[in-house]
Amino acid sequence: MPVPPNTLSPRPGAGLSRRGALRSGAAATLAAARLLAPSLFVGCSLGIPPRAPKVRIGLLHSQTGPLAIGSTSLRDVELDAVERFNAAGGILGYSIDPRAPDPRSRTDLFPKRAATLLDEGAVALFGCWSSASRKAVLPLVEDRDSLLFYPVQYEGNESSRNVIYGGQVPNQQVLPALDWLRSGPGGERKKFFLLGSDYVYPRTTNFVVRKWLAGTDVEVVGEEYVPLDTEDFTFVVARIRESGADCVLNTVNGAGNIALHAAFAEAGIDPAKVPLVSTSVSEDDLRSMPAADVAGHLVLSSYFQTVDTPANVAWMADFRREFGEDRVFGDSMEAAWCLINLWKAAVEQAGSFATEAVRQVFAAGIGLDGPAGRMTIDPATQHATKHFRLGRVRSDRLCDVVVSSDGPLAPDPYPQVAFPGWKCDWTKGGLQRGPEVSIDG
Repeated sequence: MPVPPNTLSPRPGAGLSRRGALRSGAAATLAAARLLAPSLFVGCSLGIPPRAPKVRIGLLHSQTGPLAIGSTSLRDVELDAVERFNAAGGILGYSIDPRAPDPRSRTDLFPKRAATLLDEGAVALFGCWSSASRKAVLPLVEDRDSLLFYPVQYEGNESSRNVIYGGQVPNQQVLPALDWLRSGPGGERKKFFLLGSDYVYPRTTNFVVRKWLAGTDVEVVGEEYVPLDTEDFTFVVARIRESGADCVLNTVNGAGNIALHAAFAEAGIDPAKVPLVSTSVSEDDLRSMPAADVAGHLVLSSYFQTVDTPANVAWMADFRREFGEDRVFGDSMEAAWCLINLWKAAVEQAGSFATEAVRQVFAAGIGLDGPAGRMTIDPATQHATKHFRLGRVRSDRLCDVVVSSDGPLAPDPYPQVAFPGWKCDWTKGGLQRGPEVSIDG
C-alpha cells in the first residue's frame, strides 16, 4: 500500500479498528493470546473520521520460535499504543495501520518481512529482538533510508542514522553490575563464569566484560556459548561447578532461560552463593518459569514491574484493561512503549512522517517520562539514556530492586576500554573509526 510519507494531504482510506489490525498480520497470535478484552474485537468506533487516510507502520516481532517468549509482548504493547493513538484522533489526522508479520525467530526472515513491509508503504519499523535480527535488517533500512526503532538491550559497538536504540548498552546495564558484584554489598565475588547464547550479543558483551575486568581482582573462570534452541544445560551446569565460579553472567536469550534455571535448581545450586545474573530475562519472561527455579537469582534491567512511579502504575492499569489483568511487564516492553510514543511525538513535531524530518527532531533532542523514569534519545548516538537497576527475583517471580543508579545514565555504545578510538556523534559528522577490534581475540 503506497503511503505518501512526505505529504500531509489527505487521501481516502478506512479508519483502523483492532479487528482490522488483527486481519492485517497480528490475527493469529493476538487471537491465541486469549487475554484481550472483548471490546478489542468488535470494531468499536475510534476517535478518527470514518474515512481518515491511513499510514502504515511495521512491527517486527517473532510470534513463534524460541524468541517469542518475550517478543509477543512487545507486539502487544505497540498495538495497544496504536489503538490509543487512533482513539485520540490519530497522528496528523492519519489513522495508523500496523502490520505484524511473524519472522518466526529466524534471522533470515527478518529482512524479508521488513522488505515486504517497506514495499507496502510502512513509514517506520518497530522491533527485532536479537542483535542478529537487527543486523540482518540494518542494511535494508539504511538502503531504503527508513527508521528502525529497536527496543532491546544489546552489546553496543554500533550506531546508525537509521536506528533509534531504546535498550541499554553495557555501560548502562552490565558494567555497573560488575562493579557492584565485586563490592561488599554485592558479595565480593571474584570468580565469574560467562554463559551466553551463540551469537553476536553475548559474545560482544562478554568481550567488553573481559576488557572491563582486566587488571582487577576478578578472574573469568569459564566461558561457554550454546545454540538459541538449547534445551539441556546439564553439561553447562557441571562446567560451572567445576570452575569454582561464585557468579554467572548469563546472556542466554529466549526460551533457553527456562531450561537453564531449571538445570540450576535441579543441581541444587544456591543462588545466594552462585547467582545467575541475567541480562535478557524480564519479569514478563519469569512468568513462564517455576518460582522455585528462579527465586533468589539476579536480573539486570532498566525497568521492573515493581518500579513505583505514577507513570508505571497508570501504564500497567491501562494495558491490563485491554490485554488482561494477569499480564506481567518487562524491560523491553517498557522501551517499546516509550519508542513508539517518541516516534509519535517526533512526527507531530516535524509535521511529517518522512524519515529525514523525523530524524531531525531526534537530532535536536527529544525525551519523555516513561514508566521507568525519564528516557531521552541522545542526539549524538541515537541511543536512549537509561536507568541502571539490579533486581533479585522474589518467590512471586517479580523483582525487588537491590541497587539502582541515581538517574538515567548516558549511553556509550563504544566504551573505550573495549573499542579504543571508536566514537559516534551524528551531530558532528557521524562515526569516528578506531583500530579494528577482534571480538574473539
